[in-house]
Amino acid sequence: MDFWQFCQKGRLQECGCDQRATWSPPPSILITVSESQVYEAIGVGYSVGRRPEPRWHQEIDSVIGDARRVINIGAGTGSYEPSDRAVIAVEPSELMVSQRPNTAAPVVMAVAENVPIVSGWADLTMTLLSLHHWTDWRTGVSEMRRLAPRRLVLTYDPEILSSFWLLRDYLAEVAASEQKRTPKIEDIADALGGDVEVIVLEVPWDCVDGVLGAHWRRPAAYLDPQVRACCSGLAQADQRGVERAVRELAVDLDTGAWHRRNRELVGMDSFDAGFRLVVSSEI
Repeated sequence: MDFWQFCQKGRLQECGCDQRATWSPPPSILITVSESQVYEAIGVGYSVGRRPEPRWHQEIDSVIGDARRVINIGAGTGSYEPSDRAVIAVEPSELMVSQRPNTAAPVVMAVAENVPIVSGWADLTMTLLSLHHWTDWRTGVSEMRRLAPRRLVLTYDPEILSSFWLLRDYLAEVAASEQKRTPKIEDIADALGGDVEVIVLEVPWDCVDGVLGAHWRRPAAYLDPQVRACCSGLAQADQRGVERAVRELAVDLDTGAWHRRNRELVGMDSFDAGFRLVVSSEI
């Protein structure tokens, strides 16, 4: 019996969800949490600005493989969730949940550090560009290990991202913040345990997922406040510094200084901005 059948029969405890929850069609909210979350402030427009990049989606699907039950922790608006198997999304932000499509997986509203699902329910747990927002990322990873024998983390190498031209030349303070808040790849791999593989996920020049490095070959995009709002590193930064950087970038685009500094990027189809899939298995 799969997740949907459990829920429809009112047997949520058997699929691992809290017995106090009640089922409704997806995206159902099964458990509520009261604490304020970062994306309640910066998550507006994520369903538009952070669309799944098809080439990344294909790579993520390849890693998910034949997993029949998947838990997506820090699920946000549901980007990259598989649609052809049983999925439980875990997300604490009501704003992010409200942007999930009607066909998305049901949602358990909870934080990564305390997921109210029975141990071993899933074949695979995943978290995609969420771990750096967790209050205690090691505890969250421990929950991922408790819930499934396979784990998938999409994250980024903070040192490589910090060398990206936007941070290197215009926003050194954001580069410092990224290095402070984001765990190193090797630390994540060590915490995940088991057999670990790290896969480089380059950013296509026309990437449709508006992550911080998405517009590496389209610098004028960063002049758009809506584009910046969908990058948590920029949205959470001191906006006076961001506005100064935007003014400097605009001048450099007008004078051609940006193109002279970054001429090697123009002929590239993809760019390593530091994004990595960290895959762990104990099977």
